[in-house]
Amino acid sequence: MRHIQGALLATALAVTAGQAIAQETIKVGVLHSLSGTMAISETTLKDTMLMLIDEQNAKGGLLGKQLEAVVVDPASDWPLFAEKARELLTVSKVDVMFGCWTSVSRKSVLPVIEELNGLLFYPVQYEGEESSKNVFYTGAAPNQQAIPATDYFLEELGVQKFALLGTDYVYPRTTNNILESYLISKGIAKEDIFVNYTPFGRSDWSKIVADVVALGADGKKVGVISTINGDANIGFYKELAAAGVSADDIPVVAFSVGEEELSGLDTSNLVGHLAAWNYFQSADVPENAEFIAKWKARMGEARVTNDPMEAHVIGFNMWVNAVTAAGTTEVDAVSKAMIGQKSPNLTGSMAEMLPNHHLTKPVLIGEIRADGQFDIISQTEPVPGDAWTDFLPESAVLEADWAGLGCGMYNTETKTCVQMKSNY
Repeated sequence: MRHIQGALLATALAVTAGQAIAQETIKVGVLHSLSGTMAISETTLKDTMLMLIDEQNAKGGLLGKQLEAVVVDPASDWPLFAEKARELLTVSKVDVMFGCWTSVSRKSVLPVIEELNGLLFYPVQYEGEESSKNVFYTGAAPNQQAIPATDYFLEELGVQKFALLGTDYVYPRTTNNILESYLISKGIAKEDIFVNYTPFGRSDWSKIVADVVALGADGKKVGVISTINGDANIGFYKELAAAGVSADDIPVVAFSVGEEELSGLDTSNLVGHLAAWNYFQSADVPENAEFIAKWKARMGEARVTNDPMEAHVIGFNMWVNAVTAAGTTEVDAVSKAMIGQKSPNLTGSMAEMLPNHHLTKPVLIGEIRADGQFDIISQTEPVPGDAWTDFLPESAVLEADWAGLGCGMYNTETKTCVQMKSNY
């Protein structure tokens, strides 16, 4: 009998020791495509997260524990994002996830993290029209990128006809719906708005560029607003150059082209075209100089920085501060502590997490230089991110407030909280 009791005690001690070992680290899931069409953009974000985790561990970790990165590759396969998120939460038992780029990948993950009460920090500009208690949106909402860029075209460049070119998925389609409504409200005729969507990885742009050029046959100024994502941008800009289209002829403002994407292109023919972001590597402030120096020391002089990297920096720092304030990595406690968190951004002002789970962010317009960097030609003070746009009737009545209302989709007319649909 003593032998049996001894064996049971040894087994119990072994299980307890195993549980203690399992709890020795705080696990951080990194959910970014490292292969496929989006690897051109997302691999850098994985590298950014590994740098941030190493830096935090060098400071002593968090809550007395080291952070452990758990990296997976959803391979630019949108359903696989959901599978990998479930794996991170149920098998790897991560405490938080940083990841996704496209909205279709985020929408794929959303039902999983809401079911399992996971926590995702999403670092990329998107179409808005969402606020989940399980997601903190550290990229731009439309009022922090798309709307100001459109205003720049209207007010500064005198654009009269618009080509809205996007990849065929939820972010470009929803953003362009918002922009079309906004342009019409500004007096642009519907027939002067050309909308076109193409698949991921599109390489042949000759007909679409010809169609855009033809828009200006009547002498009106044409501008392109681009929500083209991934490596399809390479073919698009090459075709513009081949067609002899300069920024003076037809300016392009891109929402998904930054320093990383341009580093793989011959930019000599792209000089003068624009991008709208909340950060550029060329921002001349001490915080940015320090970040760039650390990044290049780790990754090499040729590696550039970009906007979604800054979003991960802000989100990670806020998460660390929220975990410290809450004294736990438990999702509900951390989420509550996240509201009102402040962190310096890398352009010289302060980011704050709002009750709608969106940040305050400055809006920057950058002009492409021959070296693949951007001259910042316009910059605002931090703008509060809107979860729901004012330019779609069904959204104008909605409000997100997780701190006061405990709701991400509150109807201000009916005074009721609507359940947000997770499907897409």
